[in-house]
Amino acid sequence: MALTLDERGSSPAEFVMVGALLTLLTLGVIQLALAVYVRGVAHDAAVEGAYDAALADVTDEEGAARARDIVDRTLGPAFVQDVQTRRTTVGEATMVQVTMRITLPLIGLAGIPAAWEVTAHAPADDGE
Repeated sequence: MALTLDERGSSPAEFVMVGALLTLLTLGVIQLALAVYVRGVAHDAAVEGAYDAALADVTDEEGAARARDIVDRTLGPAFVQDVQTRRTTVGEATMVQVTMRITLPLIGLAGIPAAWEVTAHAPADDGE
């Protein structure tokens, strides 16, 4: 019997190779789902901050602080690197824009700081 035709012991080796591949694939899908969740949380926080800053009796800085606070409470402190608000004009309407720069999660929540940017807009309440 030739050694090249002997298949004894190949099942455990195949199991390890296929098992490792499936494990990496599963972890990759879980990481992708986590990244999508993080982006969703950050975008929802930016929307909430924009709508809060758009109120007549609230400053833009308070809206930015609200957006940062939502992300800090949900994902943890130091996840947001920068939050900016500014007023823009679209036609005759004044809009509040909130832009957040957040960490892009690569392994769990650890990742590249300020690699993702989310922006949200809200119509400003001019107090009229």
